[in-house]
Amino acid sequence: MAKIALHPAEEILLAFATALRTAGVQVTADRSRSFVDAVSRLSIENRTDVFWAGRATLCAEPEDLDTYQRTFESWFAPAHAPGGAPQGSATTVKAAALDDDGGNGREEAGGEALQAVASRREMLRHRDVATLDDADRELLHRMFADLPVTLPSRPGRRRRTARHGSIDRVRTLRAQLRRGGEPGPLKYGRAPRKPRRVVWLIDVSGSMAPYTDSLLRLAHHVLQAAPQQVEVFTLGTRLTRVTAALRLPDADDALAQAGRTVPDWSGGTRLGEVLRAFNDRWGQRAVARSAVVIVASDGWERGSPALLGRQVERLHHVARRVVWANPHRGKNGYAPVQQGIKAVLPHVDAFMAGHSMKSFEELLGVMGNA
Repeated sequence: MAKIALHPAEEILLAFATALRTAGVQVTADRSRSFVDAVSRLSIENRTDVFWAGRATLCAEPEDLDTYQRTFESWFAPAHAPGGAPQGSATTVKAAALDDDGGNGREEAGGEALQAVASRREMLRHRDVATLDDADRELLHRMFADLPVTLPSRPGRRRRTARHGSIDRVRTLRAQLRRGGEPGPLKYGRAPRKPRRVVWLIDVSGSMAPYTDSLLRLAHHVLQAAPQQVEVFTLGTRLTRVTAALRLPDADDALAQAGRTVPDWSGGTRLGEVLRAFNDRWGQRAVARSAVVIVASDGWERGSPALLGRQVERLHHVARRVVWANPHRGKNGYAPVQQGIKAVLPHVDAFMAGHSMKSFEELLGVMGNA
């Protein structure tokens, strides 16, 4: 099946939408964005996927179908060489739009440029971070700053006077006794919310190398939102606390410092033994107690899967919630068949993906609602 060489992909897709609008189809900005989003969820290199994604999102009337078919065939002709620029390329179509629309065309072209940037970000949200090139990865790094962070909290033990809330029976009764038993207004109270600790345990073994940088940037972003509430550890052949390194405000500097701190970067992994060390030192009566613990690992265990399962069970008894993020969880055809993953699944509260910006957003949502 013919494939489409797209570089950059979002500019080609938006230029095709412009060509279709020039041909007479009423393509709005919303439909263009829906088209880009639909292609990002399918295969952008598969000509058939692009065809049906565009037909479903860009055509509003049956009369549009013939025009769409002709424009698509001329735009995405299978005979186009990957390195060549086909007739009716993105540059040619944008120039035609300017000539036809005059000043409005210039405004429209500016809008298309802005849409291209927004669409590129939208497409990156769904892409596996392990497949990105240097340019896309640089943009992805900037996108971490836009991730919303809501830290988990818990109700405090001491109630405070409030105008609304539940009736404070103790304060109401005391006020009544001061009045000699005469009834009076009810007193209300509310337990203030207190921050709940968040602990990140990030696998830095060789099998996790394509995702380690992004996961540490995600942990750095969360830690910057609440430096005293978040702890970060790396898991490999040993346990390493990198919280101090990730407190540096610049993400690149923080990761460089963490790299100098971690002695077993991209090495092997003994998850069971390392989690046992974490439980013994940081578990009971320490940072993991009543905390939200996020383990980011693919679950490849060179040691005993039974030991790994027992240690995750220990952690589950101490923590408020244990969330396991596996980068392979979000890929088509994935099944939790590794012995390590099968051992931990009964003892985790949520088993999530951790391979894309969208999965990172979902992970932060689960963390904030724990």
